[in-house]
Amino acid sequence: MLPVIEAVRDRFDIPVSLDTYKNTVAWAGIGAGVDMINDVWGLKGDERMAEVIAQSHVPVCIMHNRENEKYSGVVTDVISDLKNSIEIASKAGIPDENIMIDPGIGFAKDHDQNMKLMAHLDELRSLGYPVLLGTSRKSVIGQALDLPADERLEGGLATTAWGMMHGVSFVRVHDVKEHVRVIRMIEAIREQE
Repeated sequence: MLPVIEAVRDRFDIPVSLDTYKNTVAWAGIGAGVDMINDVWGLKGDERMAEVIAQSHVPVCIMHNRENEKYSGVVTDVISDLKNSIEIASKAGIPDENIMIDPGIGFAKDHDQNMKLMAHLDELRSLGYPVLLGTSRKSVIGQALDLPADERLEGGLATTAWGMMHGVSFVRVHDVKEHVRVIRMIEAIREQE
C-alpha cells in the first residue's frame, strides 16, 4: 500500500483517501501522506481507530456496516448505527468538521434494503454531516437492471443524480468524466431555483 500512496502523492496534486478499518494501516497511510481515512466499519472494527484519526487530524468518512442484514427498519437502523459511530468519533476528539458519513450501500444490506435506503437518502441529513454515496457499478444496480458490472454506467449515473438531488455532498465513482457532467448539469439547474 505505501509505495502506491507515495507514487500517487509524487505524481498528482489530489486528495488521497485510504479505505481501512485497522488503526495500524491508518497510521502508516497517514504517515505516507493520505488526506482522509474511509472506515468501512464506522469506527467499530478497531477500538483504536477513532483515537488514531483524532490524533492525526485527518478527516474521516464513517461508513455504515454491520455483521448481518437484520434490520427492524433499514433507514432508522442505519441512522441509529451511524449516530453510534459519530458518538465514538466525538468521544475520541474527532471534530465535527472532519466527519462525513456514508450509508454503506452494498454492505450488510440485501437488494431491497439498499433500494429503500437509496429512496430515503435525504433522511441522513438529519445527522448534520456531509453524506458520501458510493454506488458506482455495485450489485444493487446490477440487480435492478439485470446487468453485469461493466454495463452499469447509466444506473450509476442515475444513482448519482438521485443522490445529488437528495442531499448527498460527495460521490465515489469509477467513471469520473460522466459523473462530473451529471453533477455539473444538476448544479446548473439548481442555479436557476
